[in-house]
Amino acid sequence: MADIKQLTPSVVNKIAAGEVIERPASVVKELLENSIDAGASRIDVHVEQGGTELVRVSDNGCGIAADQLLLAVASHATSKIQDADDLFQVESLGFRGEALASISEVSQLILRSRQEGHESGVQLAVHGGSLSPLEPCGCPIGTTVEVRNLFFNTPVRRKFLRRVQTESGHVSEAFTRIALPNPGVHMTLSRGEKKTHDLPPVDDWRDRIAHFFGRDLADGLVAVTSEIDGVRLSGYVADPAFSRSNNRMQYLFLNGRHIRDRSLQHALGEAYRGLLLHGRHPIGFLMLQMPAEDVDVNVHPTKLEVRFQDGRQLYRQLLSTLRETFLSMDLTRHVAMPGDQAREAASRQDDLPSTPRLPLSRPPVIAAGLPEPFGGEARSQRGEWAEVFAGKFRVEDPSEQIEAGELPAEPQRPSVSPLGVQLHQRYLVTENDEGMVVIDQHALHERILYEQLRSRVDEGGLEKQPLLVPEPVEMTADEAAAVLEVADSLAQLSLDVESFGGNTVLVTSYPAMLRRANPAELIRHVADKMLEGAEPPEARDLLDELLHLMACKGAVKAGDPLSVEEVTALLEQRHLCEDAHHCPHGRPTALVFSREELDRRFLRT
Repeated sequence: MADIKQLTPSVVNKIAAGEVIERPASVVKELLENSIDAGASRIDVHVEQGGTELVRVSDNGCGIAADQLLLAVASHATSKIQDADDLFQVESLGFRGEALASISEVSQLILRSRQEGHESGVQLAVHGGSLSPLEPCGCPIGTTVEVRNLFFNTPVRRKFLRRVQTESGHVSEAFTRIALPNPGVHMTLSRGEKKTHDLPPVDDWRDRIAHFFGRDLADGLVAVTSEIDGVRLSGYVADPAFSRSNNRMQYLFLNGRHIRDRSLQHALGEAYRGLLLHGRHPIGFLMLQMPAEDVDVNVHPTKLEVRFQDGRQLYRQLLSTLRETFLSMDLTRHVAMPGDQAREAASRQDDLPSTPRLPLSRPPVIAAGLPEPFGGEARSQRGEWAEVFAGKFRVEDPSEQIEAGELPAEPQRPSVSPLGVQLHQRYLVTENDEGMVVIDQHALHERILYEQLRSRVDEGGLEKQPLLVPEPVEMTADEAAAVLEVADSLAQLSLDVESFGGNTVLVTSYPAMLRRANPAELIRHVADKMLEGAEPPEARDLLDELLHLMACKGAVKAGDPLSVEEVTALLEQRHLCEDAHHCPHGRPTALVFSREELDRRFLRT
């Protein structure tokens, strides 16, 4: 074994650079954080060749004193903490004292700084860790750091850099993560000769969000806010009409610092459960403010990961805040106008009558089923309904006119109720104060059934229908074991299973209100969910998934003709749901065509 030797400061700094400085975007991030900590009100970033040839960050902050310039590039030298206790009360973005030392070790760095009250500034050049003497220089108040030829003396690291376009994209993302939580700072980003971002200070955070992600998204954002035990949550989440195929547009900021936290991202996803399609992810821009002693930011050199003192409470706060916000809103999908027509209509908006979205009232979800085929006793009520509807709305029977040849025979006739009409045996058309509403009958009935099922499970269980002849389901060995492992959870849904020997599972009962559902299909779905991931789902998630499936299988389908009474009952129960605007799988149940849009289409404006 070789002798143990003390590593030189140069090697130590190169090791540290490997942890902190991964690519040019890491340089941009560290220098921007220093500028924010210096109290800058303007920061300019300029990069060339994706940052590999040049990164220059200039600010008008407090500057660095001439006698401290050498310390600024020394390893583990910082003005932001003094002792170990300060690590648990960090209120600045930087604190480790590694960034400038690491950057200067693997680049050609020039640092210029001038403090207020001084006629000139001071310049320090560092070439691959080798310091040059301090020199006076002319520069504005603040600090400018130029980083050239990154990784010039570590060719292995330079070899792993991506194409210029890729590195430029990472630089833009690093810039975005600093610019978003600091809307009061004027920030610019230039790449080569082109200025890609020029962000003046703004009072409304949505204006800065709109710059990066578009005005359409910013206008679709929903404000959220709450404060519990000194932890303040504020910011915006997107209407479910906006979503992404990945979670890269979920921005979380803790005391101004961009962070990643799986628990909080999971809470954000849970808040959108049933509002987004499978595989879609919500969009959010959220700020957390909490006492510095309640969080440990010294977890990783990049400072992206943090450790909360009470992560569970934070999870509950985020989830409950979002769910309460959504429940107070009408999230019914509104049909947007395309392109220039939408902008033209927006410019005329002041001339149009105001039709604000009103929050839906939220009475308790009723437990009774809908009329058959929805499940229930309401077939016998049709006579009562007919008397109630008499005088309000009358549907003439055209059969005599058809027989007399006065009307052509039709393959089908839509059901018309006082509340709406069924079209193409799949859509219901009705109205509200805003305009015309087109409803997907399957999606709406699926939502109604889901909330009835969930309500009954919460109240103690579903009514059970024992099978006269238990149904055997042949499965593979691992499928059968997975199903029997969650037998207790299935029993909460009145779905009783037991082993029948070998790889056969016996279904002995199922929920009485789901005559349409196939017990064997439900059981096979359970097995698929248990085995599809690296880890089996939690009992709560599995139950919710089964409720989704049962509601889907039990709901009327596209193509099912509905009677007048069934159309009426379906539309009446729409307003009794908590989330009537989306089916449990996240599809919209209805589309609203505003009166203004209809008037425009018919040239009435």
